[in-house]
Amino acid sequence: MSATGIDEAGARAAVAEGIRRLAQWSATLRAHGAAAQIPQTSLRRAARVIGDNLAAALAASPEPEVRRVHAQLVQRGTGADCTLLADPIARSDRFSAALANGIAGSWCELDEGYRLAPCHAGLYTLPALWAEAEVAGLTVGETLVCAVLAYEVTARFARCWVFPQMTLHPHPQTAAIGGAIATVLARGADAALTHAALTSAVTLITVGGYEHALHGALVRNVWAAVGTVNGMRAADWAECGLAGLPDGAYDVFTTLLGQAPQPAALGEGLGEQWAIDSGYHKLHACCQSTHSAVEAMQTACAQLPAGTAAGQIESIVLETHRPQMSNPRPQTTLAARFSFEHVLATVQVHGHAGADAFAAHTLDDPAIAALRTRTRLVPYQPLPPRPLDRPARVTLTLSNGERVTGECLSARGGPDRPFDAAQIRAKAHGITAQRHPRFVAGVDALESLQTTALETPWSVWLARALG
Repeated sequence: MSATGIDEAGARAAVAEGIRRLAQWSATLRAHGAAAQIPQTSLRRAARVIGDNLAAALAASPEPEVRRVHAQLVQRGTGADCTLLADPIARSDRFSAALANGIAGSWCELDEGYRLAPCHAGLYTLPALWAEAEVAGLTVGETLVCAVLAYEVTARFARCWVFPQMTLHPHPQTAAIGGAIATVLARGADAALTHAALTSAVTLITVGGYEHALHGALVRNVWAAVGTVNGMRAADWAECGLAGLPDGAYDVFTTLLGQAPQPAALGEGLGEQWAIDSGYHKLHACCQSTHSAVEAMQTACAQLPAGTAAGQIESIVLETHRPQMSNPRPQTTLAARFSFEHVLATVQVHGHAGADAFAAHTLDDPAIAALRTRTRLVPYQPLPPRPLDRPARVTLTLSNGERVTGECLSARGGPDRPFDAAQIRAKAHGITAQRHPRFVAGVDALESLQTTALETPWSVWLARALG
């Protein structure tokens, strides 16, 4: 037995076999009629995830730091093969485009995520897939297939090693795997190359403390993109004969990072249940862990007497699954998106948690700042099981002693309380209509799965949608 309390030899062998099986399964399915074996509901879901993540990246393109990153990558790029979701749209080489689009996709906390483990599989895979699909000339149909399979492999790695304390941020520890699998699938690699890329990519992960997000260090917004590009390079190097050890993932995540694996997550039920169907979408521009607090706050505020001002609220008590996500004085917009105090205060002042509620000027808003200091976080007890494992109960006490309470056991957007297509479409329209008026219609065409749409080259579809 190892220090982690598991049978090390058995777990190590099970991990190695699980990764080998994942590589074989995904490469074989990609080569032999995956579209016929993937349910249409999952392909439509992939289309929605693609549209949602493209919109999230476009939402960030006007941000000053993002604009500077985009300009730098275009200036220093080595080609013009791929679309870079800048303002205005630009072109660069595949690695620069994936890096730029991954950074933008992470910026506003509006990208889709996976509900069964801390993982944003779309963010880790799609920037690489978009670039490779343009270079390889994939059709829309082929791109959707690759999106489903890449999401599956990435999510299974995340479920194999779930770090419950969330001291490590999931973006840097998983993104290289996503970039690698997306790239080899787009290229139609065989099982051996796929396995080589995955075993190499797992050694190219990075680690970043979750505190970076809580305190708003903007380097956090590049972690996913850097990992994705590392994975793309792992796919390149696999073609040159470079690979990692079959059980190298065990060494990285268990021996070095200390998390016991769940090897069954790598191979159980392949082709029976699809990970992409267990994702969530976000309308609130903040960490998904805060979304139940947003809804609870909105419920509480709706009970206040009309015209109640922030100054009349004497205290806010939030019962939450993650009371450690506390930062009453966020210094950056990223910190604000991870601060329960800011989330609750800005919802009371603005009535919502959209992008405007986290704009730079909200950091110094006197009403919001005062409410943040009057907010207290306590554990929600007892914590219910999933999908009610991220609950929130908000109690507002007014200066006259009146109290109101709002509660949300599971925020909307996940598989148990999904948004409908119209709500996701409205979100994308709000982000893209001014600069890209044809975007939402383009995503609708993706989701239709009609033959004419599926046979359209990905590059053609993307140019039309962004036109």
